[in-house]
Amino acid sequence: MISISLCMIVKNEEQSLGRCLHSVREVADEIVIVDTGSTDRTKEIAASFGAKIYDFTWIDDFGAARNFSFSKATQTYIMWLDADDEFEEGDRLKLLQLKADLDPKIDSVTMNYHLSFNEAGQVTSSLRRNRLVRRDRGFQWEGPVHEVLIVGGQIFAADVAVTHKKDKEHTDRNLRIYRKREAANEDFSPRDLYYFANELRDHGLHKEAIAYYERFLDTKKGWIEDVYSTCLKLGDSYGVLKEKDQQIRAYFRALSYDKPRAEMCCRVGAYFFNNNAIPLAVYWYETAATLGNPQGLMGKVDHAAWTWLPHLQLCLCYDRLGDKVKANEHNEKAYHIHPTHPSMLHNRAYFAKVLNKDSAT
Repeated sequence: MISISLCMIVKNEEQSLGRCLHSVREVADEIVIVDTGSTDRTKEIAASFGAKIYDFTWIDDFGAARNFSFSKATQTYIMWLDADDEFEEGDRLKLLQLKADLDPKIDSVTMNYHLSFNEAGQVTSSLRRNRLVRRDRGFQWEGPVHEVLIVGGQIFAADVAVTHKKDKEHTDRNLRIYRKREAANEDFSPRDLYYFANELRDHGLHKEAIAYYERFLDTKKGWIEDVYSTCLKLGDSYGVLKEKDQQIRAYFRALSYDKPRAEMCCRVGAYFFNNNAIPLAVYWYETAATLGNPQGLMGKVDHAAWTWLPHLQLCLCYDRLGDKVKANEHNEKAYHIHPTHPSMLHNRAYFAKVLNKDSAT
């Protein structure tokens, strides 16, 4: 059985740290907590779990803090989490089995990262991250913001998920760090350009975001998942700015990098639907509905786009075209995937009346 050091960087995490550490009981052989300036009970909670606690002076560099935490690990493998992450009990048991069975020749283990959920508890967005790595490989984090763990060698995709339970409001911290670096005329890596653009977009600064997304694409050195995502985000920003021609061009630009994905098809379908080109919307939503499982993708996955959303939108399209029967068929497909969604429930009641009325006449 391998041994595991859990390495974390924290600051003022008294609300969530206990849940996180409880979720790795019997898994972590060592807990390394690097505190970047807590003023609450964070250290006390960490100590109650037997953690080794180190202070790190904050220098606006997440990568440096994570590398410091890794440097304190002593076990065969290093696992990392944020304080608002945890393993649900089923995943904790899977992780224990993984710990017992993992081939020690494996250099890195990727795990699903569940980011958001609907009211029924179904995962709505997720991605995969390198979560468990061999300590002796000396893998390092790169980037002061939205840092990335650079790995190589044999990589194993585990059927284990980390669940993100964000309990803090989104702030402009990351944007301020990027602005500071921008003012200092620092060189931005392709990854920096992408994530700076994301921060600008998230704060409603769409024109600036577009400029940085274009700079990112111009490097021709971006990770394919970020490149594909950039095309969709460019289209979304152009949509906010009501530049329709640029919007649809940006969505289709994704096809110069990879085959159609459900997220792209649904955006294109929505574009045509909103512009009353319903047959074109049908084509793209039907394409999304036939793509199947997004297995193998490492980037963020919008599970709705790959499952029930295309059918719900096809319901609207066929209803607009006057084909109530086909509209109802697609609503039923969406309903069976997401039976608690209010739109599908509303549509069921609507079609029960409309179709019964039609059959009676």
